[in-house]
Amino acid sequence: MEPSNHGEGFGMNSGMEGASGGALPPSLTEEEAEELRVELTKVEDEIQTLRQVLSAKERHAADIKRQLGISPLSEIKQNITKGWQDVQSSNVYLRTSQRLEQWNQSVTSSDLYKKTQETLSQAGQMTSAALSSMGSAISQRFGEMRALPYRNTPSLRYSMPHSLSMPAMRSSSSFKNLEDKIVNMGK
Repeated sequence: MEPSNHGEGFGMNSGMEGASGGALPPSLTEEEAEELRVELTKVEDEIQTLRQVLSAKERHAADIKRQLGISPLSEIKQNITKGWQDVQSSNVYLRTSQRLEQWNQSVTSSDLYKKTQETLSQAGQMTSAALSSMGSAISQRFGEMRALPYRNTPSLRYSMPHSLSMPAMRSSSSFKNLEDKIVNMGK
């Protein structure tokens, strides 16, 4: 026992003489209290040493992972995957899955569910038919509009001749290409 350490290096308990901060408990002698203080100092020193060793081991493990190409992100992914597998194999998850399956079977076999499913199916078919006929009507109308001659459109009667009269535009290659396509459309 080292009486010279008395009062020093006791960590959180430093300077405490007893549990109440005053006199020692009646069951302890001064000599026993001194032995406990020395033992406490040793235990706290061991704890500090273990923390340092653990920190060094963690740094070493991080270096090895870096050398192996294991990134923190891949490590997190592995941990999540393993955690999910653990959850899926747990009794609680398995029991819950079974109960949900039973619930699903009772709901889907009920008359109300079957009637609702049938009604929604019919509504979906009717909506599909309505949208299809609406699409056909729109396509037909666009076809009719395409068949109309462009000469009857007042804005085009003014703008086409006006644009054609512009000499700079008429000599461009884009205009000549467009003009050729329009002429060939009529053939």
